[in-house]
Amino acid sequence: MLSKTNERIKERTKRYLMHDDTNIRKTVLKLFLEDNTFTTEAIYKYLTSKDFDMNYRGVSAMVGLMNTRLGILRIDVKGNHNIYSLKEEYKETVKTILNNY
Repeated sequence: MLSKTNERIKERTKRYLMHDDTNIRKTVLKLFLEDNTFTTEAIYKYLTSKDFDMNYRGVSAMVGLMNTRLGILRIDVKGNHNIYSLKEEYKETVKTILNNY
């Protein structure tokens, strides 16, 4: 059974993905499931390689909002760069949600 926190995360993530008309949010969450850590630049390069029409600032804003609204990302600040990763305790929850979308 999911904890109350996990249940809230699940609901927030579902609502967040309901407004994902281009599948960019889903793509970024899948990226976090596939690998461990990313800088904004790495996420930006990945998205542009997949033909998403995003600018660097847009990617930065999207990842920042994912962190603040969903609470599923961990941020490590290394010099001038933020390094993002999906919190271990939410990986299964995110995987389950993405499999249903």
